[in-house]
Amino acid sequence: MSVESVPQMEYMDNPLRIQYRRYVLTLLLAINLLNYIDRQILYAVFPLIKDDFHLSDAALGFLGSVFMLFYMVSAPVLGWLGDRTNRLRLASAGLVLWSFATIQAGFASSYRMLLWARSFVGIGEASFSTVSPTLLADYYPRDLRGRILSLFYLAIPVGSALGYILGGILGENFGWKTAFFMVGVPGLILSFPLWMSHEPPRGGFEVSPGKRNAQIRDYLSLFRNRPFVLNTLAMIAMTFAMGGLAQWVPTFFYRLHRIDLATANALFGGIVIASGIIGTLAGGWIGDWLEHRKGTKGYLLVSGFGLLLGSPVALYALLSPSFPIALGAMFVAAFLLFLNTGPLNTVIVNVTNPGVRAMAFAVNIFFIHALGDAFSPALLGWLSDLWGLRTALMITPLAFLCASAFCFLCACFVQSDGASAECN
Repeated sequence: MSVESVPQMEYMDNPLRIQYRRYVLTLLLAINLLNYIDRQILYAVFPLIKDDFHLSDAALGFLGSVFMLFYMVSAPVLGWLGDRTNRLRLASAGLVLWSFATIQAGFASSYRMLLWARSFVGIGEASFSTVSPTLLADYYPRDLRGRILSLFYLAIPVGSALGYILGGILGENFGWKTAFFMVGVPGLILSFPLWMSHEPPRGGFEVSPGKRNAQIRDYLSLFRNRPFVLNTLAMIAMTFAMGGLAQWVPTFFYRLHRIDLATANALFGGIVIASGIIGTLAGGWIGDWLEHRKGTKGYLLVSGFGLLLGSPVALYALLSPSFPIALGAMFVAAFLLFLNTGPLNTVIVNVTNPGVRAMAFAVNIFFIHALGDAFSPALLGWLSDLWGLRTALMITPLAFLCASAFCFLCACFVQSDGASAECN
């Protein structure tokens, strides 16, 4: 018997189903780890690729931008499919695609071949990213969503850190091509259990879960949903800052503080994994706690204050001439940045109807990358060629402030508008 054929309340209360949803959470978390390892390992070997292909910083940054370009452009199509098809199998197919593309990057003998490989990594990862949060929202009730999504998004700091660490070690000892070979294979293995898994009832714990296929007017209503729009604007600014720092800080340590490549990647990886785990978990737990007392705006208050405090700390990390002080300040800035990961994604779930959630995440993905980190690596690389890397990176603290302002503005509308949007 498939999960879809089980009555909704029986599905949710059955102890075996509770164990099964924990299994799926673990599986999705493991795959999301690979997602960010495969995504971030490129940046760990930036200097090696630059030397091998004799690239400018702008061309190097475009390797990150082309991934994001294909990632965001394919997301709406995959979101439309996610609202209509088996989401787990769609995610599994994407996992196979991006794993093969990562392996192919290891065979690249030219800059153009590497660009194409990273393009297909973006398409594959988009299929997973658009549907996985909607699955978890259907498996777990509203009062646990902040914590569950925070656990899921632990893959961002942990996977990113592992990408930097593995890329630094493998790249320096065996070459950057071997690094891509080694991280592409596990995804092919995990694609099978994901394909064989079963979905929860679409809508899960909602009072009025989405039953029919969404229409164009349902998708257009997302742009009239003020909490969704403002939350997305906050995530655009946050993603700009996160993408710029993630891709250029190891190189910043390498160039400005004269730290060797493996050490720079290992130290930054340590910052990401420690601050990311603490910050992501803290954001989810504090957000759930505040929601019980202040409603859904509790998630936005956590993010707003975290981003507001993070701006001056990030600026200090970039300006300090002392490497230990810069390292410590970057840890605090990263913690305050990761604090919002679970809360802002939970807001997307809570203010949208189950029938359009895959598309809601797809639209969010499109805009946060189109206006965020799809062009920030190349922009910062171009500015670095003009002004130097330190000056270029000083744009990122301004993005923290913009994100904070949108979070506070969204909090003004999220309770009234979000409640009606979820029931439409």
